[in-house]
Amino acid sequence: MRSIWNGAISFGLVSIPIKLVNATESRSVSFRQIHTADGGRIRYRKVCELDDQEVAQAEIGKAYEDADGTMIPITDEDLAALPLPTAKTIDIVAFIPATDIDPLQMDSAYYLAANGVPAAKPYTLLREALKRSKKVAVAKFALRGRERLGMLRVVDDVIAMHGLLWPDEVRRPEGVAPDAEVTIRDAELDLADALMDTLGQVDLDSLHDDYRSAVEELIAAKAEGVELQPQPAPEGGGKVIDLMAALESSVRAAKEARGDEAEEVAAPVTELKSRKKAAPAKKTAARAKAAPKETGAKKSTTAKKTAAAKSAKSTSKKTAATKSTSKKAAAKKTAPGKRASA
Repeated sequence: MRSIWNGAISFGLVSIPIKLVNATESRSVSFRQIHTADGGRIRYRKVCELDDQEVAQAEIGKAYEDADGTMIPITDEDLAALPLPTAKTIDIVAFIPATDIDPLQMDSAYYLAANGVPAAKPYTLLREALKRSKKVAVAKFALRGRERLGMLRVVDDVIAMHGLLWPDEVRRPEGVAPDAEVTIRDAELDLADALMDTLGQVDLDSLHDDYRSAVEELIAAKAEGVELQPQPAPEGGGKVIDLMAALESSVRAAKEARGDEAEEVAAPVTELKSRKKAAPAKKTAARAKAAPKETGAKKSTTAKKTAAAKSAKSTSKKTAATKSTSKKAAAKKTAPGKRASA
């Protein structure tokens, strides 16, 4: 790999000569602009807007445009005269836990290679110190005309450096979060956890750019004069109306994709408000159906009570009549005896 910068790591009083190498590369397919009428290349020419003449690269300099449009020329000599202690040095300023670095600050990545045999031992010393401390080094360095912030860490047996944005270059997420207040229920969180567990882990090396592969296939077909058949667009997820149902479907789909047997999710499912609205209607209908039976039962019970009351009254009357008849008979028998004694 070709080095893009040579310098040294400043580690206290220790200086480690290194070469800076790009750790990443772009794999995207690039295109050229053409004239659609005849296929000719479209090229950009650098033209001075004052005299409308094309200008050679050697005649082009830098300038800062002021707020009122005034151009303030800045030469390479002006920039070289500025006090920049990190011009050829990666100056380590602190060692901190990796968790203290906000991933939003991550920028370009580089490998730091030991430059020469004398650099091997101090390079290895710094690498092993980083490994044992389980920390990362925060450093300042200059690249492409500006001072930058970097983070040094160990990747396999190599020291890697991530360019970091300065803290004031990371924007605050103001106005990004939803304004509406949303309540998340435990049942929904349980299903989300189940979906996360079902999807599980992935080997990042197995992931690839499907779109880039499709573009490369298209270019190869065009070069051979073959017309590719249009591929059907993937089905969209649609508008989520029932979040619980969508989560349940997602868990089932993830299990089917992994080849697992369909299992019921253990998370308790709570009905949404839209489902609860139908419950009162069902209860009302059930009560309405049960009402005639209850009314009939009440009528039957009332009728039985009335009949029993009438029977009791009738029996009472009969008993009273019997007692009256007995008294009259006893009175008749007693009357002749009184007359005899007289």
